[in-house]
Amino acid sequence: MYLDKIIESMPNNDNLIVEIGPGLGDLTEKLLQKNSLVAYEIDEDLCKILKDKFNNLELVCGDVLDSWQTGRLREEKYNLIANLPYYVATNIILKALNDENCENILVLIQKEVAEKFSAKVGEKNYSSLAIIAQSIADVEIKFDIPPTAFNPAPKVMSSVILFKKFKPKYDETFAKFLKVAFSQPRKTLLKNLSSKYEKNKIEKVFEILNIQKNIRPHQISKELFFEVFSELKGETKNDNTKQQYTTTKKQ
Repeated sequence: MYLDKIIESMPNNDNLIVEIGPGLGDLTEKLLQKNSLVAYEIDEDLCKILKDKFNNLELVCGDVLDSWQTGRLREEKYNLIANLPYYVATNIILKALNDENCENILVLIQKEVAEKFSAKVGEKNYSSLAIIAQSIADVEIKFDIPPTAFNPAPKVMSSVILFKKFKPKYDETFAKFLKVAFSQPRKTLLKNLSSKYEKNKIEKVFEILNIQKNIRPHQISKELFFEVFSELKGETKNDNTKQQYTTTKKQ
């Protein structure tokens, strides 16, 4: 039932499908009937099972992150589908979002993590992850899967979430800025940004953009964050950062 719902949630195009963590190959079997497929599996024992089970599967045995060193997992356009272990889910999603050849991402992850990526301004889960993802992709939680659907059953609810990218990658400098902005979510945005930027510069920007000094990070929309970032870029306490940003933009 859930496997069919996952297949139905996939974007309908001719891209290569990359599956991370195929496990015993239940979803893999269905995917092989749709498009060309490449699977990445880190578990050596599962790799042996998959090799015996499928003779038409391109299988890469090892840590998928090792194959992502250049920023591109594949040289052709692809859609990513994965059942991600909770401890690596965020890292892999960010890698895929920043891979210009990855066009769509459909992953099964912990519901709490899915909500961080899909959160809207003002919600408790709204963070830098939501802003990064939603600045380059339409993000939608498709459906939830209860612990009872798995064996062994996890202790948490899971969600299938889809990222449909409308930009090839995100601005890493902007992502670093957001990390500073959300460094202490319960503190004011002014307080957090003051750890890297001159306070009087921030106050000037807030005045220009009509932002209250006591506002907190989760109360700022992604569009307004872009404006704050644009006004403050190159104005860090460390002058080397301005040169680094200029060099990055020229590349």
